[in-house]
Amino acid sequence: MNAPITVQYKINAPIEKIWNALTDKEEMKSWYFTIRDFELELGKEFDFYESCDGGKYLHRGTVLEIIPEKKLKHTWSYPELSDSVTTVIWELQEDNGGTQVTLTHENIEGFDGLGETFSRASFTEGWNSIIGESMKEYLEK
Repeated sequence: MNAPITVQYKINAPIEKIWNALTDKEEMKSWYFTIRDFELELGKEFDFYESCDGGKYLHRGTVLEIIPEKKLKHTWSYPELSDSVTTVIWELQEDNGGTQVTLTHENIEGFDGLGETFSRASFTEGWNSIIGESMKEYLEK
């Protein structure tokens, strides 16, 4: 098994504000994806589409764990392309007036046969952009 992808950033915003941005589907639209059927409830499934490299890909997730203002864990898969299911873990920790956001994406080697768009490098770049740019800019404004 390959090592998980881990991306970590300090965001200069209180943990409550970051948790709301991470779990409120209206706020998600501003920095993440439009996920119309997202509900912060264990076992809830959600779908969304993302356009990338000329393709439009269905993403599916299921909420696995919720620790308010600390941790959100969900699956991440592409059911139209693969049977593989990965896990994404968002962890929040207070950090000197701000919040340390740590994202861990596990088991991505299941996507190895899907091409460069689904490579470790591509996922790492994507998560760095989402957290280090989009989320950070949205929450620090």
